[in-house]
Amino acid sequence: MTIFAYTDGASRGNPGESGIGVILKNEDGTTISSLAGYIGKATNNIAEYKALIACIALTKKFPCTQLIVHSDSELLVRQLKKVYRIKDKTLRTLSAKVEKELSTAPFSFDIRHIDRALNREADCLANAGIDTRKKIKV
Repeated sequence: MTIFAYTDGASRGNPGESGIGVILKNEDGTTISSLAGYIGKATNNIAEYKALIACIALTKKFPCTQLIVHSDSELLVRQLKKVYRIKDKTLRTLSAKVEKELSTAPFSFDIRHIDRALNREADCLANAGIDTRKKIKV
């Protein structure tokens, strides 16, 4: 089964109060799982990485052979595809965590950049995470 994921990280201030949103959809486009969470104070880029890490962990709970992630963070996508160098130490650590999670994943992985307008559902979840202050550990 292929899972199509939509992830987003939101930060009110940069750094500021931050949240993550994840949506998993099956091949029919039906939402099979979603997640909204508060991660405390962080930058928007840290929130984007943490949303992806949460997405990978959530996907491992499903019988999945391929994960295709959609993100509106051009920086995240280009860093993971090795188009951009990762200069920030915290982002390098989070990128290594992504790679570690993927190394034990039973599915292939691809990440694609999409326009913000196509990621509104995940954005709403990320903002709901901030609003509810429902802490999530990533």
